[in-house]
Amino acid sequence: MPTARQPSTPFVLRELRWEDYPARVRAYLDLYDEVRENPDLGMTLELSRPTEAAEAGWFSDLYRRVKDGQTVAVVGEIDGQAVGMVTIMQSRWAGNLSESSHVGTLGILVDRRYRGRGLGEAMMVRALTLARSKFEIVRLVVFSVNVRAQRLYERLGFRKTGRLDRQVKRNGRYLDEEMMALTTADWRAPAGGAPP
Repeated sequence: MPTARQPSTPFVLRELRWEDYPARVRAYLDLYDEVRENPDLGMTLELSRPTEAAEAGWFSDLYRRVKDGQTVAVVGEIDGQAVGMVTIMQSRWAGNLSESSHVGTLGILVDRRYRGRGLGEAMMVRALTLARSKFEIVRLVVFSVNVRAQRLYERLGFRKTGRLDRQVKRNGRYLDEEMMALTTADWRAPAGGAPP
């Protein structure tokens, strides 16, 4: 059985709060600057930076879906500040429940100043633990060039299920994506688990 990496920075894992809005939106919008420095950054972005109104709508919908039990959201906090989040969102069809509602799609975002410290892994372990009561399958997509993230996902039990060639076009260059999934009934947290 795999073992969880021990975090290098003390942090708290908790539920999403309404007051997390500014930090979560700022971390997402910062990705637009970061992708200029690192075109291989493993996050698919909109073609243009979203407006604050669009982000307010996104966060409101996320918060509602968490409160309605349709989405798992785990926030990582360091020194009282939200610096990361993992979501597992219920699959929907045009906003409605569908025959794929037993599937959750995982997303992860960690503020770049706090990456590589074990926070992402700990948030994923907590989110997958919570997802076991909501979803039968959890899936994700990851850039093919993002080998480090793929290793983490595999360590947590995800397996590759396919490849999406030329899925993202960034700066005139195509990036492929790997599809990965796990079955929650078979999933167990790595030895050591996630910190409280």
